[in-house]
Amino acid sequence: MSVQHHSSMHLEPSSSARARCRILVDFDGTVAPDDPTDRLFERFADPVWRDIEDAWQAGRMSSRECMRRQVALLRATPEELDDEIGKVRVDPGFHRFLRFCWRQGMVVTIVSDGLDRLVRAVLQRERLSVPFFANRLEWRGGDRWHLAFPYARPDCRVAGANCKCSHGARPRNGRCVAIGDGRSDFCMSAHADFVIAKGTLRDFCRSRGLPHGSFETFDHVTAHVCKWLESSLAGARPY
Repeated sequence: MSVQHHSSMHLEPSSSARARCRILVDFDGTVAPDDPTDRLFERFADPVWRDIEDAWQAGRMSSRECMRRQVALLRATPEELDDEIGKVRVDPGFHRFLRFCWRQGMVVTIVSDGLDRLVRAVLQRERLSVPFFANRLEWRGGDRWHLAFPYARPDCRVAGANCKCSHGARPRNGRCVAIGDGRSDFCMSAHADFVIAKGTLRDFCRSRGLPHGSFETFDHVTAHVCKWLESSLAGARPY
């Protein structure tokens, strides 16, 4: 895929772009490409966490129930958990993507079905001030943990741990771009104007005929958003 460098992107910030464009970005597998929540389970949870994951991926369990049961299997002290979180890698293009979006006046929000402790620590380490929504990981003493769901909704049609659709509220005449990689991103993507996807989310978009672009890195994402924004401002149909 050919990717433009930011120095060649000529779009200027505009009040219309500010008013109408919201970007929703998944975290695990997207901002952090190595699926860090799964890595924590691999390191600190009973192997049965994989059976629970398979049940969710197969559609036999909601993500809320999946995450609740997996977190209950964690056996790690806060220090052990934080040490492992310190190893999480962020896509190097994510910083450049954020700078591009901010120059255009677009609102970027991270919407994660994972753990707030993880997302917060990684963003702080990377010195990124990005609003995010994630499930709340609560320490119960010793090596035990509990997961709370402050952004679950009783009317969520997929019983999401974090109802990602609910974070996509748009201003009047607003538009929304969703970026993600997996099953937890299906719902918000079905409601977005344009999706930038990889993995099972890309397959979902293809099967539903949703307007989308494919990515492997955030430099690809930036190129897609640039092209989509140019088309939108020109009043053209998404490419």
